[in-house]
Amino acid sequence: MLALRISYAGELGWELYTPAEYGLYLWDTLWAAGQPLGVTAVGGGAFDSLRLEKGYRLWGADIHTDYDPYEAGLGFAVRLSKGDFIGREALRARKAKPTRRLVCLTLDDPTCVLMGKEPILAGERVLGYVTSATFGYSVDRSMAYGYLPLDYVAAGIGLEVYFFGQRYSATVTPEPLFDPENLRPRA
Repeated sequence: MLALRISYAGELGWELYTPAEYGLYLWDTLWAAGQPLGVTAVGGGAFDSLRLEKGYRLWGADIHTDYDPYEAGLGFAVRLSKGDFIGREALRARKAKPTRRLVCLTLDDPTCVLMGKEPILAGERVLGYVTSATFGYSVDRSMAYGYLPLDYVAAGIGLEVYFFGQRYSATVTPEPLFDPENLRPRA
């Protein structure tokens, strides 16, 4: 078995890797050991909620080849000065002239939980689309992410999201919503 102290859920955590034939034994062992501590089995929905509360991006939804690292808020991972590489000049140009950015939105109506791909509106203008969305149980808010033009990325800007024939008020919100000092994964 391999244990890595990393977490995509924003908490102090571990990822465990084991051959499939040991999976059930590992589960049973961890489940039994966790009972006195109140361990709970949760699924992918909880995982998605936790990652969005922390502002963690998901490949194929929040980040993919249609967006650059600067738009996605991942410019810190790019080292343009590290030497020549394919795409370096294109990235340099994109960094100098950004046109949009991935932002966090919170919905005023906590009962509205979006699915993704809904239009984000300013009046009648479609600004972008929701990339990921869920309800954040740790922050008690419905939240979504989407790419918006730079004129609409400041915290506090009010927008709307169109969902099943209705418009829902949303506000651009600083991220991450949960543990902004990033203290929990470092405990």
